[in-house]
Amino acid sequence: MTDAPPSTFPSAADDAALVQAVLAGAPGAFERLVRQYQGLCWHIVDRMVRHPEDTRELCQEAFLRVHRYLHQYRSESPLKAWIGQVAYSVAKRHLERRRIPLAEAADGADGMALAESVGQDFDLESACAEDEAQALLHAAIEALPPLQRTVLTLYHLDEVPIGEIAVMTGLAEGTIKSHLFRSRKHLRAILEPRIGVPA
Repeated sequence: MTDAPPSTFPSAADDAALVQAVLAGAPGAFERLVRQYQGLCWHIVDRMVRHPEDTRELCQEAFLRVHRYLHQYRSESPLKAWIGQVAYSVAKRHLERRRIPLAEAADGADGMALAESVGQDFDLESACAEDEAQALLHAAIEALPPLQRTVLTLYHLDEVPIGEIAVMTGLAEGTIKSHLFRSRKHLRAILEPRIGVPA
């Protein structure tokens, strides 16, 4: 397993061919699938559990599940979203066994309404260009609950669309927007007094 960021993902046609090759037992096909998606799996699991040894074991478990259940994959959603869903569910079960809360309590109806109106105006990377600001940003992200940390970084840093995050997490798109809103609000509260991130 690697902690390298996800690489460029293959096309739907390439994914379909790879899935068929794995299901047909073609030599090296499953290893190709693992190489292609291990970065994504590592990122999701690591952002949830934040423990390298646990992450390594859980990624192995996730790919065992991918191998076992690949015949159930249907191409309605991208393969990366399906594999992300497996990785997320493995990490989520791990946190539940450890009784670690996945997310903060909701802000209520106002938070949901505001979430719908919050755009992509909060650019995490450009808001924190200097080294000290970067360190503050990463510390603030680490302080988020596992689910919000994962959703925030998938959306803002890995540029995974909300629809695919919904497939990965099994959450409604509105719930994901709400988590993004609360996460950005939390980061602004921490960063604005120190580096002047606009509210």
